[in-house]
Amino acid sequence: MNKYVLSVLVENHSGVLSKISGLFSRRGYNIHSLTVGITEDPNVSRMTIVVSGCEQILEQINKQLNKLIDVIKITSLDSMAAVYRELALIKVAMNQGNQSIITETVNIFRGNIVDMDVKSMTIEITGDEEKVTAFIDLMKPHGIKEIVRTGLTALERG
Repeated sequence: MNKYVLSVLVENHSGVLSKISGLFSRRGYNIHSLTVGITEDPNVSRMTIVVSGCEQILEQINKQLNKLIDVIKITSLDSMAAVYRELALIKVAMNQGNQSIITETVNIFRGNIVDMDVKSMTIEITGDEEKVTAFIDLMKPHGIKEIVRTGLTALERG
């Protein structure tokens, strides 16, 4: 199964997210990740939807989304023609023995330490999905307490 990233411009008002997610659930399509945010126009929001399936499923999703009144534009984003990013906050168990190793790893990954107490450190990491996953894998031996990931967000290049 292939992964597809859709950038969907929609009208910015209540109920739109519910309509779109309902469309996916009624058709039995799984949403791998979904991010929504306002654009440069306060009346328009951009949804970045990651779905998996075959080309036929992608075609059906596009047709169904185009039927919705609130949908302004749908763009299928190719990884070579778009910028993909994800944000994660990771709370890692910390002690005197691993604090410097964690800090060095954060610096190598160009992350930020956004909170710290005597027992844990909360780290912000931004990048593509592989970078975020690689960082999380390196933190697992130290003891991950909590993780939150935004899901993919993307924008066409140029």
